[in-house]
Amino acid sequence: MLTVLFFLCLVTSSYSSEVQSLMKFKSSVHSSNENLFSSWTHANSPCNFTGIVCNTNGFVSEINLADKQLVGTIPFDSICTLQSLEKMSLGSNFLHRSINEELRNCTNLKYLDLGGNSFDGAVPDLSSLNNLQYLSLNASGISGEFPWKSLESLTNLSFLSLGDNLFEKSLFPLEVLKLHKLSWLYLANCSITGNIPFGIGNLTHLENLELSDNHLYGEIPADIVKLSKLWQLELYDNNLSGKIPVGFGNLTNLVNFDASSNHLEGDLSELRSLTNLASLQLFQNQLTGTIPQEFGDFRNLTEISLYDNNLTGSLPQNLGFWKGLNFIDVSDNSLSGHIPLDMCKNNQIDELSLLNNSFTGSIPETYANCTSLQRFRLNHNSLSGFVPSGIWSLPNLKLIDLSMNKFEGSIASGIGKAKLLAQLFLSDNKFSGELPSEISEASSLVSIQLSSNQIYGHIPEMIGELKKLTSLDLSNNNFSGIIPYSISSCISLNEINLAGNSLYGEIPSSVGSLPTLNSLNLSSNKLSGEVPSTLSPRTLSLLDLSNNNLFGSIPEPLAILAFRDGFMGNPGLCSQILKNFQPCSLESGNSRSHKALLLCLMAGFMFMLLSSAYFLLMKLNHNKFEKPLKTNSWDVKQYHMLNFNENEVIHGIKDENLIGSGGSGNVYKIVLKSGAEFAVKHIWTSNQSDRGSCRSSSAMLKRSSGSPEFDAEVATLSSIRHVNVVKLYCSITSEDSNLLVYELLPNGSLWDRLHTCKRPIETEFGENKDIVCWVCNNMRSSKENAIVQLVDSTISKHFKEDAMKVLRIATLCTARIPSSRPSMRMVVQMLEETEPCTLSNIVVTIDD
Repeated sequence: MLTVLFFLCLVTSSYSSEVQSLMKFKSSVHSSNENLFSSWTHANSPCNFTGIVCNTNGFVSEINLADKQLVGTIPFDSICTLQSLEKMSLGSNFLHRSINEELRNCTNLKYLDLGGNSFDGAVPDLSSLNNLQYLSLNASGISGEFPWKSLESLTNLSFLSLGDNLFEKSLFPLEVLKLHKLSWLYLANCSITGNIPFGIGNLTHLENLELSDNHLYGEIPADIVKLSKLWQLELYDNNLSGKIPVGFGNLTNLVNFDASSNHLEGDLSELRSLTNLASLQLFQNQLTGTIPQEFGDFRNLTEISLYDNNLTGSLPQNLGFWKGLNFIDVSDNSLSGHIPLDMCKNNQIDELSLLNNSFTGSIPETYANCTSLQRFRLNHNSLSGFVPSGIWSLPNLKLIDLSMNKFEGSIASGIGKAKLLAQLFLSDNKFSGELPSEISEASSLVSIQLSSNQIYGHIPEMIGELKKLTSLDLSNNNFSGIIPYSISSCISLNEINLAGNSLYGEIPSSVGSLPTLNSLNLSSNKLSGEVPSTLSPRTLSLLDLSNNNLFGSIPEPLAILAFRDGFMGNPGLCSQILKNFQPCSLESGNSRSHKALLLCLMAGFMFMLLSSAYFLLMKLNHNKFEKPLKTNSWDVKQYHMLNFNENEVIHGIKDENLIGSGGSGNVYKIVLKSGAEFAVKHIWTSNQSDRGSCRSSSAMLKRSSGSPEFDAEVATLSSIRHVNVVKLYCSITSEDSNLLVYELLPNGSLWDRLHTCKRPIETEFGENKDIVCWVCNNMRSSKENAIVQLVDSTISKHFKEDAMKVLRIATLCTARIPSSRPSMRMVVQMLEETEPCTLSNIVVTIDD
């Protein structure tokens, strides 16, 4: 009886202890799902708590609360007192703070998932968790030096996922090679460098191996071919070199293989036996040779991306025969031959990109029914023949680029059904016929590039229906007729190029009303009439009207050196300003010239009349302001000791002292007789109509006092004392003036602070390279101090390490593959982890 009673006491005590541990966990987190913890009460057994599983003895063995929108911290000190706990699944939540040392007490854990959270700091030693079979910490926000050494003790691991964390850079952890039970290894994007070690092939149970987006270099180890169970191998975005290892064809279970964006060389012959491949990504390498014809027999192959290599030969003609493709991109190679017939089989392909090769023949008729196709890019090949008419009307097509080929025939009227088509690129072909009027029904069109073809007829009058059109290039064709007046309804146009046609008639003056027009080329046509005065050099960076039949005076705003060549070849044009043009006389031009002269005279008369009125008004105002100011007319409120008179400030409000302007007023630099310098802000009043009269001291100060902007700024700034808030010395107000007197901080502009001494694009980055590419290349460089040299030289030495941490975060946010970029939640967490300075010594005082 005593034994039974003792046992019951132990059970009751353990039960009570487990309830307390779980209740502490509940109090440390919360969820947007209000009912998640409704069952977690003292009246319930913990075995009945939502997300809790108990073993046969009634003790808690599992916590399953992954993806439950949990926010808060994990009290490991309490959780790890659950002696029978074998599974802790808390991934994909919003948990934060550190994973502390108390985790080491969860010694019975077999399954630990904390991935997809917002933890900070380093991970503690995990050696004591030697029962673990499943460990997932990927994308959890952890950083610092990972305890790779502790993995030696976790020999039962079959699943290890540590990727997408900002660890300190380290060599490939050799401890991993001792985990012989591993079937899943995910170490992508976790700052690993060096070689993939020989010995990786001893992990013969591996089914998934992901080492992408690191700093690995050297060759793919030869013994990787021993991983016969592998179905996914991801090595992209590294600096790997050498050839695909001999015997790679032994990996017959491989379904997904991605080694893109490396420096691999050699041919693809080792891949000809991988009959289960579904996705092959080897773009941006230095591969040579031909694409194995066996690829056409791969029944599951649906994704192929081999662009930017040096491949030759033809595509396998059976490619896609078995189930069709989802996408294919073999651009920027030296491939030739015909386009395979069946790549659109089963109508599931969304991208077909074969550009910049040497393909010949025509587009197969089978593609006319490819309604899933969104991007069709065949430009810069040697293709010829007629484009199947059904292609023009594909309903999901967004981009079609057939430029720089030898296609002929006309654009079908069905193009009006391509409601999603945004980009139509057909330049440098042999297309003929008329441009169908139905093109105006393709309402999503943004860019039309049809230059250097043989298209004739009129430009469709309804082209003005294309409200999203930004670029229209019909140059070097055989268009005739007039420029349709509706073109000015294409309100988004910034480029028009109709050069090299047979257009006649006048240039529509409404073209000048296009708000974003930047480039206008109408050269080498048969246009007549005068140059529209509505065209403005303020928006135009290119204007070419040369080699036409224009006459009359070149409008003075356009008579500038930058546009001079654009008027050549028009014998009837004249200018009083530009050289190489005949001077304009009273008789030159037509009646419009006389009208212009009359308008000028009238404008001159009106100007003189308005000027007289203006000077009279100014004199009256000046006399009014020069009346002596009453001493009691100014209200000066001091917030610091002052040693100047308000009149010194008032007399300094002049144009020559203006140093800045914002949405609420102007800022002036005032230098007093004593040599002291201040910044004086004049707050705008709510009456916006007065702003145009800010030219004299009196006009600048004639503003109604007590404006809401002024009251708000004074109320806020006068109550705050902070090292990072500019000091407000006093306010000066009257019934017609609102002034704030600040300390002057001559520390440059916001522009200086935003420009990480480098602009987004610099010549030193190289052709077609931006600052992101430049930074990433330097961060991957093996040169000593390459990363340190990226940091602004003006940053003090003891802050450079913090700056580099922030820089690493920036590179993650600008990763080439959007899916690999961290969420903003993760970014905030990582920025908090850098802790560039302490705020413990800053005191904010708010006056009552």
